[in-house]
Amino acid sequence: MSSTFEPSIEASIKLWHGIEPPNDPARRLAAELEQTIAAFEALRGTLVFEDEPAGFEAALQATKEPG
Repeated sequence: MSSTFEPSIEASIKLWHGIEPPNDPARRLAAELEQTIAAFEALRGTLVFEDEPAGFEAALQATKEPG
């Protein structure tokens, strides 16, 4: 884990979940969270609908059945 990520995430875990590191469940949660954040960051710029809501609306309108 990065040196700046771990202290802030450990403080959040303690505040929200009442688990104080060093504790195996807390360390696993921190590691999983860092990996999840990294995975979302890797997708940045590739999620056209999420990045461009107007494009999403246009796609919905284009597939709308005449009524």
